[in-house]
Amino acid sequence: MLYITLAICFFASILLTPLVKKFAFKIGATDKPNQRKVHSRIMPRLGGLAIFISFIIGTLISKPNYLMYGEFHWSIIIGSFIIILTGMVDDVKEISPKIKLLGQVAAAAVVVIYGGLKVEFINLPFGGIIDFGYLSIPITMIWIIGITNAINLIDGLDGLAGGVSTIGLFSIAGMSMVMGNQYVTIMALIVAASTIGFLFYNFHPAKIFMGDTGALFLGYMIAVLSLLGYKNITFISLIIPVIILGVPISDTFFAIIRRLVNKQPLSAPDKSHLHHCLLKIGFTHRQTVLLIYAMAALFGLAAFIFSQSTVWGSIIIILALLITIELVVESIGLIREDYKPLLKFIKGLRPVNVKNR
Repeated sequence: MLYITLAICFFASILLTPLVKKFAFKIGATDKPNQRKVHSRIMPRLGGLAIFISFIIGTLISKPNYLMYGEFHWSIIIGSFIIILTGMVDDVKEISPKIKLLGQVAAAAVVVIYGGLKVEFINLPFGGIIDFGYLSIPITMIWIIGITNAINLIDGLDGLAGGVSTIGLFSIAGMSMVMGNQYVTIMALIVAASTIGFLFYNFHPAKIFMGDTGALFLGYMIAVLSLLGYKNITFISLIIPVIILGVPISDTFFAIIRRLVNKQPLSAPDKSHLHHCLLKIGFTHRQTVLLIYAMAALFGLAAFIFSQSTVWGSIIIILALLITIELVVESIGLIREDYKPLLKFIKGLRPVNVKNR
């Protein structure tokens, strides 16, 4: 039955996207080219609406396990409606960042306060426990809002956010399947199947953009589902969703660092994100997208290996990932062109050849 549901979501997205494209032009939900964007013609955005409708169709058909996750399910659906409406209004009218944030806070509040989804405590790897107490609600909301915006920030190239999100969703589904969490597995696969159908129109050269409607929805669902699968567990296990979402989280983190270093407002847009830097050093549009897909897949694989490792093995994996990320950041100039401390340190360790006189 699940395979039939996924097939329906996939084909529903393929059939709905052209209709959404016409609707986007009709209501003025279009993206005009400017100096920050890589496209050169007016493009319809709102494609995320096709993903969302396909997702709703999938949930109505599959009827995920309400017995265990019923209280979460309906709050997730209500929250997704709020986030979709926020994205649609922004795609049509380009609302201010504060209004957009207000919509994200409302969507997060529904699932956290009404649904009761929150990280209340974590068990430390070497003994002890951290009980978040009253901080559990703000911490959980910050996670949801942060990941929602992280997916939105990488939505800069044709098929990029959709592809990275799909890889993340498959990783979440795979990990949830191993853990026996049927609800998260089904929901993640439904969103992934709906997104793949849309990618037929969104991969380079794109015929339609997902817009904030799609990027916010995918970010919201990924944030909620990743949290639902790993709440109230060990500190090591809580790192798993962070690794799975390594690409958008890293890009967002270094965007914040970059703006602090350059003394710019955190909300200031720029053209120095991961995909921009890869384009600058010579990769084509398609190559850049595929390369970031590969990075996302490697993070997903690392998360699976991490989950099967011992505590010390997990620590080694984390250190290896952090060093690799730092090397990539310095190599492509993600923070600043002259920011290369680790590369300079490595270069300084090389033996100097002294010729015999």
